[in-house]
Amino acid sequence: MSTVGLRRYNHQYVFWQPHTSSAWHGSKPPMTSEPTGPFFTTEWKQRFRRRLRTWYRQAARDLPWRASRDPYRIWVSEIMLQQTQVATVEGYFKRFIDAFPDVQRLAAADEQQVLRLWEGLGYYRRARQMHQAAQQIMADHGGQLPQTAGAWRRLPGVGRYTAGAITSIAFDAREPILEANTIRLLARLLVLRERPTQAVAQRKLWAVAAELLPRSNVGQFNQALMELGSQICTPRNPRCDACPVAPLCETRERGWQAKIPVATERPKTTHVCEAAVVVYRRGEVLLVRRGEDERWAGLWDFPRFAIDDPDHQQLEEHLVAGVRQATGMLVEPLERLTTIKHPVTRYLITLECHAAKYVRRAQAKRSLPEMQWLVPQNLENVPLSATGRKLSRIVAKR
Repeated sequence: MSTVGLRRYNHQYVFWQPHTSSAWHGSKPPMTSEPTGPFFTTEWKQRFRRRLRTWYRQAARDLPWRASRDPYRIWVSEIMLQQTQVATVEGYFKRFIDAFPDVQRLAAADEQQVLRLWEGLGYYRRARQMHQAAQQIMADHGGQLPQTAGAWRRLPGVGRYTAGAITSIAFDAREPILEANTIRLLARLLVLRERPTQAVAQRKLWAVAAELLPRSNVGQFNQALMELGSQICTPRNPRCDACPVAPLCETRERGWQAKIPVATERPKTTHVCEAAVVVYRRGEVLLVRRGEDERWAGLWDFPRFAIDDPDHQQLEEHLVAGVRQATGMLVEPLERLTTIKHPVTRYLITLECHAAKYVRRAQAKRSLPEMQWLVPQNLENVPLSATGRKLSRIVAKR
């Protein structure tokens, strides 16, 4: 053998070392820096594909983006599904497609329209990049969606997985995919001993994802892999008794489902205290657009800034200074409105919300963010951060 590979031999997996015919058996295979295929025998792959397809024909969920092989709908769904559960995406997908039924309509839309429909899905850069990609498709491809993974990967926000998913499902291109569900499934089939995020593990996973692909109906196969990972091969308590490929899974045979994939260490939660100030002026409130280097870039929010201690005796001075720094405006603090706790990635934000009255514009030579004044009833029409939306509903009832 010239490469490390995982083989099925006498009902066991066997790992082969480069430049030798020796094999290791047992629970812990030797590590290698360049593990590429082949990983499975031809017979094993045939059994795996047959079992997976039979199961998928019966178990596939009726999801709105599976109604056709339209690459636009597949693209929208794949972007929405990144780091977001299917149950959450379904409603958003239907509303988005109703508003922007094709790439031409999406490209022509105002970014604020796109963000407002995306509001609540999180990871808003996905929406902004998809909007930019639609405009690039109009400019570079005459409005025709690309048919190759390479062309898709040159668009904003489209990586190797997304390009493979779109082209395999829409055009039956023989492109492998790796996302959270298939990573977990393939890691268990491989008895993967490294963390999936490690480079050596990524090479193994992409290699086996490519090797398992059939010659035809690739899109259906890739969707079946994702479905199996999502519905059966779950992170905790996988349903091995209902798994169509259970007899082919060494991890199940060894009882290592809780150990594989190897867990990635989660970063410690950082507690952050911030203030949001609703500035009133003649029946209107002030909104600030979030900058490119800030959370929720492109969305609108009430003036917001970090504070050390919400109970500090000098809090009012801090609120005045914070609003002036953020907006160049001088305000007079009024009452406290509410406290909102909100997790964002590894941060747990405690947001102290206050009202304030506009006094005057302070002298400021520096550049300021984009701002606008709106009557509270019109806040519903602009895309806001998650906490900004919660606060806007309190403002609308005042």
